[in-house]
Amino acid sequence: MGEKVIAGEFDPSGRQRQRARLRRGLEALARLLAEKRFDRPKNLMGLEIELNLADADGMPRMMNTEVLERIASHDFQTELGQCNLEVNIVPHRLSGRVLDQLAEELRTGLSYADRKAGEVSSEIVMIGILPTLAARDLGSTNLSYDDRYKLLNEQMLAARGEDFLIDVEGEERFRYASGSIAPEAACTSVQLHLQVTPGRFAAVWNAAQAVAAAQIAVGANSPFLFGREVWRESRPPLFQQATDVRPPEFAAQGVRPRTWFGERWIDDAYELFEENLRFFPPLLSTSEEEDPLRVLDEGGVPQLHELVLHNGTIYRWNRPVYAVADGVPHLRVENRVLPAGPTVSDVIANAAFYYGLVRALAEEPRPIWKRLPFEAAAANFDTACRDGIDAVLRWPKPGGRSSSTVSVPAVRLVQEELLPLAAAGLDAWGVEPADRDRYLGIVEQRCRRKVNGASWQVAAYHEARERGLDRDGALAAMTRRYCELMHIGDPVHTWPAGCSG
Repeated sequence: MGEKVIAGEFDPSGRQRQRARLRRGLEALARLLAEKRFDRPKNLMGLEIELNLADADGMPRMMNTEVLERIASHDFQTELGQCNLEVNIVPHRLSGRVLDQLAEELRTGLSYADRKAGEVSSEIVMIGILPTLAARDLGSTNLSYDDRYKLLNEQMLAARGEDFLIDVEGEERFRYASGSIAPEAACTSVQLHLQVTPGRFAAVWNAAQAVAAAQIAVGANSPFLFGREVWRESRPPLFQQATDVRPPEFAAQGVRPRTWFGERWIDDAYELFEENLRFFPPLLSTSEEEDPLRVLDEGGVPQLHELVLHNGTIYRWNRPVYAVADGVPHLRVENRVLPAGPTVSDVIANAAFYYGLVRALAEEPRPIWKRLPFEAAAANFDTACRDGIDAVLRWPKPGGRSSSTVSVPAVRLVQEELLPLAAAGLDAWGVEPADRDRYLGIVEQRCRRKVNGASWQVAAYHEARERGLDRDGALAAMTRRYCELMHIGDPVHTWPAGCSG
């Protein structure tokens, strides 16, 4: 949403004009695909991490404007809530020492940002949901000072026509009615980008969908939602409900939510952009004046401003991205599954697992999406979000020729089948073997010890409660200890148990 955005046109003729602009953008995309105008393979990946701001006591700080002024770097940007910001790492070629390079760049950038945040009594926290956040901390007045967030909030609330209901039940239940989309700001994620050719897009997207549950199982880091222990990865249900513009009656009819896993495997990238137009009315528009078909007729490359903006208001866990770099269009798969943190090493380990696994599965002679029913992949995702490292997933029988599946603990599936595939995929990318082994070894050790960020948080919280702290005190003590260990930087599976040093 870098360009100037305006509210969607909701009078009848305006709605029709906006829909027509989107359809012209979609037609232009179809022509670009048919004419093979897209960038050739470059093996490029990108990384974004959403971050929280907290004070020395682990409590949220609504200070992103002041912190960003001090950081003064285009690599750091606002996010939805005043307690959030985002760091973007420039694209890298997936080869050689890329994993260690990414780790070093992240450590350097986050260390600098944390020093600058300290000038206004704040610190950077990489965690899926800050455990000390309360629902009262996230109202419309806590949205970032940016017109696009205000407009998005107004349009989503208008589309829903009533409060957003947050209702998530796990170990405990959290239920809350919000008059804005601000609770979405509690969710901070890692977004992994992979540039792909149109011919490879469907295979990569399908593979990413198939492994989303495994990513969550080993990487869950959001077990607390506004002070309640709910799912081991609580971001997905919160994000879906905080952006759900459907009145309850529409949901009961089966109308799709704007945050969703999807409902089928695909054959090409166009299908996802087309679905986004067919299923979801536009919320925002752009002031950019571009006729994409005319640009094509004149030999140029359209930016597809309207289509890109609309695509950005539909929150698939694996999102298709169209962009233009140096005058050449390209496609990316944006993987939005993972929570932030706990440490840089953990983030890079999660990235290594994803990039290696997707490469290997996308090139298998008998693709996983021909053997795993989509409904099983979607159910696996919910199961992994609920149960984290203890999840039991449905997976194709080894050597099976049909779409029959068996139940298998996620940790066993990862250790015995997925980690070897990820290693082979990283080899195919040309990643340095020592780095491959170091970072995949972190995932392997999480499985051996059955420890990830979520399980550590839950254990530390209950240890604090057993020592006599009340709920708020235990959450604050756990968050402070988490921040200490995060800054030390050792992977979460090595962290000492409990809140004491």
